[in-house]
Amino acid sequence: AAYYLHKKNIDFVILEARNRVGGRVFSHTIDEKENLIVELGAEWVGESHTRMCELCEELDLQLLNNQFDSHLIYQGKYYKHGEWHYSKEWEDKFDAIIAKYKNFSRDEKIELDKIDWWRFLVNKGCEGRDLELRELLDSTDFGETIRNVSAYAALAEYAESSPKNEMDMKIKGGNSLLAKKIAAKIGMEKIKLQHRVNKIIQNKRTGVKVICGNGQEFTGDKIICTIPTFAMKKIIWEPGLPANKLQAINELQYARINKNPLLFSERFWKDEGFDMVTDQVPHYFYHATKNQRSDKGVLISYTIGDKAAVVANQSDDWKAGTVTQTLEPYFGNIKSLIEKQVNYYWGNDEFSHGAYAIYDSGQWFNLVPVLQKSFINTHFAGEHLAEWQGFMEGAINTGEDAAAKI
Repeated sequence: AAYYLHKKNIDFVILEARNRVGGRVFSHTIDEKENLIVELGAEWVGESHTRMCELCEELDLQLLNNQFDSHLIYQGKYYKHGEWHYSKEWEDKFDAIIAKYKNFSRDEKIELDKIDWWRFLVNKGCEGRDLELRELLDSTDFGETIRNVSAYAALAEYAESSPKNEMDMKIKGGNSLLAKKIAAKIGMEKIKLQHRVNKIIQNKRTGVKVICGNGQEFTGDKIICTIPTFAMKKIIWEPGLPANKLQAINELQYARINKNPLLFSERFWKDEGFDMVTDQVPHYFYHATKNQRSDKGVLISYTIGDKAAVVANQSDDWKAGTVTQTLEPYFGNIKSLIEKQVNYYWGNDEFSHGAYAIYDSGQWFNLVPVLQKSFINTHFAGEHLAEWQGFMEGAINTGEDAAAKI
């Protein structure tokens, strides 16, 4: 949003509560000597993410292939990529569902939004092993059980996304480079780090005043509020936010995701494009150092929902033990290969209390218009207002839309 205004020669200031730029885009160097970088936050750039790709080209950032070929651990058995699949009957049904979606009317989409994704799949004849595999894989996309996801939100994403469900690329050197490059373009002096907003006072005639927790005050004509709803609710708004917007804020949930990157002294999984879904506590593994030259490598154990909350509360030794217990029957004794691990639980993040927004049944068509609507001098942006949640593309799209209103 600021970069858009900068190009239009419109003056602005960014008030950032954290001590860094990037927010939920959070690259981390896990091995300084080997320069191995992992993403503790946003991970993927999709082939359909046109603005993200354009910005990367404009800012001279290289996008590298970050696609994976999924292995599976299910009911005590390990299946390599290509050795497992859904039943032919279900694959044919799902292909027909995707094809039919393209002709859905708005009324049909609203009806679809009234039920959850799990119930929709069951109603369409998905059962047994097929249903369990869909739960494992789809919950990885949404960050919570598919019983808490709108059938419309889920089907729209699967019907409209790239073949790899937008899990296609990442920025060489870390996704945080995008925010850092934009910050350099607009000028770091325009960004006030560690300025947590406490109060926003608005008046149609006189503009806005923003008061920060450190006592600093800022005045202007307009505000672009890009923060997640949890942080939005913490601010004192004068006048107060409309009742329907407060209700929407209270209803919207964010996905509990825990990322536990483990640095191994060797890449025992052999395949650079390795990822694996499991029906065990670590849930999902993927090779986080793909395209980064080193004998060492990082697997991230990516857990969602209740699993994420459980894993986040345990010691590093417990986490390592659970990971190795899951992998040892198929890869041998790998615990001795672990050199280091870090952990970030987005469910406890002080500003978002979740990784990204998740729309439950009946929420998409009811909440989104309310959350998107401007309030006096304030325009709103963020991935929670985008067509698909959890992507940098959505943050960019909504940020530019808000700036365009100004």
